Amino acid sequence: MKPTQQLHDLGQSIWLDNITRTMLDDGTEQRYIDDYSVTGQTSNPTIFDKAISGGDAYDEQIAELREKGLDGEELFFELALADVTRAARMFAEIHDQTDRMDGWVSLEVSPLLAYDTDATIQQAADLYRRAEKNNFIKIPGTPEGLPAIEESIHAGVPINVTLLMSTDQTMAAADAYMKGIERRIEDGLDPDVPSVLSLFISRWDVAVHDQVPDEMKNTLGVAVGKATYAAWREMLASDRWRGLAEQGARLQRLLFASTGTKDPEASDTLYIEAFAAPDTINTMPDKTLLAFADHGEVGDPLPEDGGDAEQVFQAHREAGIDTDALALRLQKEGAEAFSKSWRELLDTIKSESERLAA
Repeated sequence: MKPTQQLHDLGQSIWLDNITRTMLDDGTEQRYIDDYSVTGQTSNPTIFDKAISGGDAYDEQIAELREKGLDGEELFFELALADVTRAARMFAEIHDQTDRMDGWVSLEVSPLLAYDTDATIQQAADLYRRAEKNNFIKIPGTPEGLPAIEESIHAGVPINVTLLMSTDQTMAAADAYMKGIERRIEDGLDPDVPSVLSLFISRWDVAVHDQVPDEMKNTLGVAVGKATYAAWREMLASDRWRGLAEQGARLQRLLFASTGTKDPEASDTLYIEAFAAPDTINTMPDKTLLAFADHGEVGDPLPEDGGDAEQVFQAHREAGIDTDALALRLQKEGAEAFSKSWRELLDTIKSESERLAA
């Protein structure tokens, strides 16, 4: 049995952190579903920038949209919606079989809106109106994003909360989700609105790589994941969540993101093997998925009490790492990186449009 199937049988969903029109066209996507137990998919501005600039798969649609007078963000979202709609339809059977727990494909609002609550709410609603029933809309868990998440959940929009870097940020996003559900219940609406919490892992280890001794390298990200998993489990045992679940609220699953290993000296399956846990998700790039399918190992599930996370945090504090400050910095840098990719993406589309016109 492949390690990917073992992980699936443990109760963790495997999602692909990539999307390109080429993989939709040439059978790669379907092969991942059939052979590697992939049951969902995530995307972000960087992924789309690489996909659109990496070949001619989008040329025909870009030319058609340009003739209709579309450009910039409007043109991009037409391209992106075409891809995520196709992918969502490929996962539709899984979505139905799992009672909407799995089979999701995510599309992100403009990163330029990360600190604009009202515009995020409006764009999330618009994108979901144009998407498939199993398309998540990604909203960053920034302070300005939290009320947008609450409002979107209240409006019945399925949300993938992205750019979560720490336990505190993740729990704040879970609180926003529950507030949205509580408001739906108060208004007599169905409380079953799906959502996931996307916790970014590898950026922690990249950030401290040159500041800690060798024996501590590539340990901080795992500790953040363990501590957050423990807090998430504790939240699920709370009276507040149990009361919502009894009224029909759906589990907001924890998703481990940014799980491709960045350090060439570390195991290429480090962040997959470390986070095996039921009722969770791991979204991984193609390279990591294939590596895990080839030689990954599924060991003991994550400890519900966080294991050695606190000892790892203490060791980093003693090494001069302020993890609270770093969490805030990483979220800000993540938002800036996606904004940069977004601008590059729009530049790519503009140059492709001009090339095709010529």
